[in-house]
Amino acid sequence: MGKEEQVEEREVLDSIFPDEITDISDTEYRISIKLDLPDDVYDEDDSSEPPTLVLHVRYPDDYPDEAPMLDLSPPHNAPPYPYFSIAADKEQLLKGIKGTILENIGMAMIFTLVTTLKENAEQLIIDRRAEAAKVHEEAVLAAEREENKKFHGTPVTPVTFMKWRVGFLKEMEEKRQKEEEEKLAELKKAKVKEPVRLTGKQLWERGLVGKVDEGEDDDSITAEQFERLKVEEL
Repeated sequence: MGKEEQVEEREVLDSIFPDEITDISDTEYRISIKLDLPDDVYDEDDSSEPPTLVLHVRYPDDYPDEAPMLDLSPPHNAPPYPYFSIAADKEQLLKGIKGTILENIGMAMIFTLVTTLKENAEQLIIDRRAEAAKVHEEAVLAAEREENKKFHGTPVTPVTFMKWRVGFLKEMEEKRQKEEEEKLAELKKAKVKEPVRLTGKQLWERGLVGKVDEGEDDDSITAEQFERLKVEEL
């Protein structure tokens, strides 16, 4: 009974997968499963071809009353594909079809297993694309937030205001002291001792009338001239 069902299933699979199925023996074969993936809306530059899985099937004597023996491998010289690796994901994918196998014990199940395996692999890649896009978007938003900090001041709170006030008052005091020091320095620099001028009365009282150089109409004399006159008297 099992052998007849195996042969019948094999003929059906040949009609469904004429180019994808390869015989190894009467009870063993391989099926190439090319995944169909939507365009990666998160990576428009991604031009890689969707990956292909190779499902190895071997019938035990009592199949379909006994589960088939399955294995997965990549095609020969298959290029790497983002978000997917048969070597790394094989265990997860085979585990994902165990429930389907149990549900179909006693019936031809290879087509159903191929369909489930294909859908699971495609969904795995789609989920990883979305996760990568989310991480990328969060990184972009974080960078934008850091950039926007340059254009926003520190939020005003009682603590930040008091800190600013102390710094502001200190700055104003330092500025005031500096201005006073500069003003004092300018005053010292500009201060010139004016010569003391003696009036006519002071000259008369000191007996200096007539000793002033002729031609001087001013009724006063400087202290310097006064000292010179005293020297002449001696």
